[in-house]
Amino acid sequence: MDRFVSQFTNRLDAKGRVSIPASFRAVLARDGFEGLFVHPSLDAATVECGGHALLREIDQLLALHAPYSEERETFSTALFGASEILKIDSEGRVILTETIKSYAGIVSEVSFVGQGDKFQIWEPSRFRAHFEEARNRVRDIRKQLNSLYAAPDGPRSHGARE
Repeated sequence: MDRFVSQFTNRLDAKGRVSIPASFRAVLARDGFEGLFVHPSLDAATVECGGHALLREIDQLLALHAPYSEERETFSTALFGASEILKIDSEGRVILTETIKSYAGIVSEVSFVGQGDKFQIWEPSRFRAHFEEARNRVRDIRKQLNSLYAAPDGPRSHGARE
């Protein structure tokens, strides 16, 4: 598997270290990035994490904007200016900095949440609330799609030709 999938909750140890789930470490190893690239999310109280694949996503986003444009500078500042590269020790643990813990509201436990080419680090209760909200939004979107497909002038089926 070359994607970050599933969710895991681990405790911080007395030194502030937390073990990255083994399946996530395996994806990072295949990606070949030395360490763990992290930055605060632009949309939620979570931290975005990954390696080369995440950096490619950021580069693609920046490429949508002209060099030296205000938009590109803003995204660069938000994504790279607040980023960190964490060292992964031989046992697969990282030390979360005070900046990261403060931003995400992390005290004693961390939820790791797969997002495909990246994963997120959440404070567990915040993640549970976010997850419920996401499930409700997906239900609403599904209802909208079902209505679209049921409409007389809507799509009849995937790939149908007239």
